[in-house]
Amino acid sequence: MTENRQNEYDFTLVLTGIGELTPEIADALLGAGCDDGTISMRSGRPFITFSRRAESMKDAILSAIEDVRKANIGVEVLRVDYCNLVTQADIARRINRSRQLVHQYMTGERGPGGFPSPICGIVDEVLLWQWCEVAYWLWENNMVKEDVLRDAEEVEVINNVLELTRQKGLNPELAADVIKSLSPEICH
Repeated sequence: MTENRQNEYDFTLVLTGIGELTPEIADALLGAGCDDGTISMRSGRPFITFSRRAESMKDAILSAIEDVRKANIGVEVLRVDYCNLVTQADIARRINRSRQLVHQYMTGERGPGGFPSPICGIVDEVLLWQWCEVAYWLWENNMVKEDVLRDAEEVEVINNVLELTRQKGLNPELAADVIKSLSPEICH
């Protein structure tokens, strides 16, 4: 007998392709398998917040994206609403620690040193870190469990692929040119 290792994962898919949430759209999404999600609209952007059982965050998100596409109503998933760019305060909130302690990790006053450098906002007042890099550092230094790192990596890759797919649809020539230049192995 194999052990069922499913957990419940909460996440939100940001949608595109519809301007108004109608009962017909909601019914199509629910009928396509999104019945474990809550369909909403905020600031003109539709989204579905899921609580889905799966073996991993990746499996939960990929199956939800597949269900959205099965609705066949012109709705696409823009991204997983899981911010890959985080502030010092965001990091503190995600690991349930104080901002002061996170600042001390960043400056090397506490912890093993080598905290990742910010990735954005270098010339602005608000510095941003890539959550996946921070999660790796935290995991490597036994400050978070491996599933925190795995979830960060999976969501980042999913969002990157969704964004690349979107860019290829918006401007195929530009996307192909940049991919060929920067990552020729993707072309094969």
